Amino acid sequence: VQLQASGGGLVQAGGSLRLSCAASGRTFSRYNMGWFRQAPGKEREFVAAISWSGGSTSYADSVKGRFTISRDNNKNTVYLQMNRLKPEDTAVYYCAAGRQMFGVLRSTSGDFGSWGQGTQVTVSS
Repeated sequence: VQLQASGGGLVQAGGSLRLSCAASGRTFSRYNMGWFRQAPGKEREFVAAISWSGGSTSYADSVKGRFTISRDNNKNTVYLQMNRLKPEDTAVYYCAAGRQMFGVLRSTSGDFGSWGQGTQVTVSS
């Protein structure tokens, strides 16, 4: 699975952005998908994940209630709706596909095998 993330940009605190990640290949619907982020000088961290069917989701505590992950398997696309953004959400956001088809939903980067190129999100105070 090849991934292309988009939708990042500059937004004021309290604003919203929606990230998209378009996947190539006919097997997109068989893989869990996730979003991770990496801020300057920090390690990459988990943000959200969604199961291959879309029936299960998982979020980092820092984004619960503000971010929503979703997917459209007909469009081979996963989304991250980000509301009430904070300056600490500033980072490069990466989408990723799970290593195994029909796998168990997990939240560690090692469980994801294909990564997109990242899209920059900057939240000004």
